[in-house]
Amino acid sequence: MKYEKYLPIGTVVLLKEAKKKVMITGFYVKSKDDDKVYDYIGCIYPEGVISTEQNLMFNHDDISDVYHMGYITDEQKEYNEKIIDIIKKVESGEIKFPVE
Repeated sequence: MKYEKYLPIGTVVLLKEAKKKVMITGFYVKSKDDDKVYDYIGCIYPEGVISTEQNLMFNHDDISDVYHMGYITDEQKEYNEKIIDIIKKVESGEIKFPVE
């Protein structure tokens, strides 16, 4: 099944070529190592956040399976719309990343 970006926080996914599941904990993050921007940040599941060095950054296309969808509310849907609007503005150069 094809899912739209951006899946809600708490969604548990399996990445392509991975053995451990990942729980999404945030969106649109920039790596300190290579300055690349990723769609998601997450932690291994079910262990959770063990240390900040073990956060995983990945893109929507890296997801092979969705095992559990995070909590979806009207507030989450509204936030999702704002995230997509901000990303479009960053990508067009209208605003700079990171967004404050």
